[in-house]
Amino acid sequence: MITDITIGQYYKTESLVHRLDARMKIILTILFVVIIFLCKNYLSLALMALLTVVSILLSKVPFKMFLKSIKPLLLIILITAVLNIFYIHKGEVLFSWWKISVTTGGLSTALFMAVRIICLIMSSSILTYTTVPTLLTDAIERLLSPLKVFHIQVHTLAMMMTLALRFIPTLIEEIERITNAQKARGADFESGSFLQRVKAMIPILIPLFVSAFRRAYELSFAMSCRCYHGGEGRTRMKQMRLRWPDFLALGLFICVMAGVILLNHFFGAVI
Repeated sequence: MITDITIGQYYKTESLVHRLDARMKIILTILFVVIIFLCKNYLSLALMALLTVVSILLSKVPFKMFLKSIKPLLLIILITAVLNIFYIHKGEVLFSWWKISVTTGGLSTALFMAVRIICLIMSSSILTYTTVPTLLTDAIERLLSPLKVFHIQVHTLAMMMTLALRFIPTLIEEIERITNAQKARGADFESGSFLQRVKAMIPILIPLFVSAFRRAYELSFAMSCRCYHGGEGRTRMKQMRLRWPDFLALGLFICVMAGVILLNHFFGAVI
């Protein structure tokens, strides 16, 4: 399952979504999250699901990449669905035993929440799959630049966020390598009680922490050798400019938000 985690990975290809300005993609991702939480019925949710599918097709990123991003979070989705099934008592009772009952309202809400979470995961994955980490850093810094008024080190904050995102795939590869090495030495991570399996993870966690601190030290040393002293006085090789496709995408999202509000108004709420 570790190898299925795709957070922070960039998929290189030529697409309309790749060519959008990184700042606009961050704004659109935030706007998508806001819109999807405004959805109150299946029609508005279906509109957001359609927007998600269209965005994936325009990004030209293989659909299996998005399925891999969902796989590690399936347990969370299932737990959320089960909690909604057994704790929401609305509609017709389909099954009842002792204090447990399953209703049509619970099933409806569970399905609604599962689709909402899947759309959220896919939309956030589009941002990282289609944006180079360096451009993501610049975009975050530009968007947070008003915080400089409060003497906040925006460049340092953006750099920390991007480095953390960038090293997730590297650490995942490191975990896989350490796990295979420990298995070759006879380590067993799958059998035994829960406590035994937790203790078996210690030979993985200790080398992982050592490797992570070593990589952090090497990175800081490399940045120091290149005379990195933060964002003050630095120039950028690539200048960000908003173009007509960015404003077209923003207009599309605003229209979708208006559509969601109208659908909620005319068809009511299911949750």
